[in-house]
Amino acid sequence: MTVGTGDRKHVEAYVLTHVEGSRDEALAELEGRARRFTPEHPRNPKRRRLFRDGDGFVLVIDGSWQSYSARFTVAELLEDSAAPTPRREPEPQPQPEPQSEPADAVLPRTPPLPSVPPARYADGVPVKPAWLGRSDLP
Repeated sequence: MTVGTGDRKHVEAYVLTHVEGSRDEALAELEGRARRFTPEHPRNPKRRRLFRDGDGFVLVIDGSWQSYSARFTVAELLEDSAAPTPRREPEPQPQPEPQSEPADAVLPRTPPLPSVPPARYADGVPVKPAWLGRSDLP
């Protein structure tokens, strides 16, 4: 896509989306995106033309003084150095049957924490975050 204005006008490339399916499905998605695309420049377009070009589209927008273009191309991804590794779903493990506690079993009981209001700054923000020092968090 053409970005910038005047002497600073240049072309930049972006990946819009990934489509899983046939090439025709990808072209249909791309055509919809090309038709809806609204670039930053020109701010007041005078004419808008969308062309089909092989496996893609070329959008030419004429402004008051200059023309801007955007090329939309279907391409097959062959390699991605930053692609996330696919996560395998863990296989379900058999759940052990719950065992009931004997009636005479005594479970240890933790005493309740004293309800002392936390220290706060003048604006009401606690001095120590509530999560700091909790052992039940990862």
